[in-house]
Amino acid sequence: MTWPDGPPARWPAAPPPALGPPPAPGLGHLRQLCGPHGLFEHALLERPRPECGYCTDDAGRALALACRMSQDPGAEELAQLTLGFLERAHLSEGRFRLRLGPDGTWTGDAPSDDANGRAIFGLGVAAATAPWDALREQAGALFLGACAFRSPYPRATAYLALGAAAVLAGPGADGAQCQAARQVAEHAAVALPLGEGAGPLGSTGDGRWAWPEARLAYANALLPGAALAVARALERPELAERALGLLAWLVGEETWGDHFSFTPVGGRGPGDRRPAWDQQPIEAAAMAHASALAYRLSGQARWKVARQAAAGWWLGHNDTGVAVWDPATGGGYDGLGPRGANLNQGAESTIAFLATMALEAQLRDARPLAAEAAQA
Repeated sequence: MTWPDGPPARWPAAPPPALGPPPAPGLGHLRQLCGPHGLFEHALLERPRPECGYCTDDAGRALALACRMSQDPGAEELAQLTLGFLERAHLSEGRFRLRLGPDGTWTGDAPSDDANGRAIFGLGVAAATAPWDALREQAGALFLGACAFRSPYPRATAYLALGAAAVLAGPGADGAQCQAARQVAEHAAVALPLGEGAGPLGSTGDGRWAWPEARLAYANALLPGAALAVARALERPELAERALGLLAWLVGEETWGDHFSFTPVGGRGPGDRRPAWDQQPIEAAAMAHASALAYRLSGQARWKVARQAAAGWWLGHNDTGVAVWDPATGGGYDGLGPRGANLNQGAESTIAFLATMALEAQLRDARPLAAEAAQA
């Protein structure tokens, strides 16, 4: 993508040095949230709440995280626990039970498309990258049995696409898995909503709302981020151009002053006041991931800054100036409100925090793909 000289009208800055470097991620707190059947969904402060049970969403995301943090001493145990949960949860054709009670009995909750997508995302990452042979083969078999799943919901499609892109990019998947993943990616290339209004700086030029939904909802950067992953996997530069334009619009929309002011739990529409509360950790994680892909594909340094700003949100580079993680436990707080952070450290928030920090550690010195190819 070609950018004019100078920064866009709204773009966050990298966090100031006074906040210190991003912390090294560790799986200790997630391991403390584990019970006999999986990963407990909720916590009261740092303590798990077993009475709330377990959720398929968390199992899928934690499986992917454990594979990406495979050097952590607890990674293999967490990966085995969460993969086992997904094996028991799988019904057929990519449908997974949603919740397990603390006694090990499945609840009557209907399957969730988002949870199905997140489960297949975790399986795809494990099938492609897990360093443990038996676990990688188990995950690959379940991925192959589940990736026929399709959903009309864009975020479910996006998670499914990220799992497929991981399979296509990773060294561990076999031919059948790659063939199935390509079918998923080709479907997502058409099904992911990217809108038509965002230009090269993400601006519509006339102030129009460029987002393909009436309101921003949740994990918003997931949509252009998944499209970027698919564009890379399928070598579709035109899809990357559209995704970069929409992501740039979103960066501008979620920038307030020199930092990110993320969409609150109730969503955000045209003209809504800001800052707004409660801001959710999954927004920061999705933005970091999408910005990292944008930098790798485009080579534009501003995307590296956006990734750093998303990581900085956790450190206090945000609307309240307070950290959204606990240095004592390594857990992520459950949200950001007008008086500071929600100090509960549940599974979703901690996974989002650790995924952001793991990405920052991995890509701190990374270069664009074009530069790597030129050197090779």
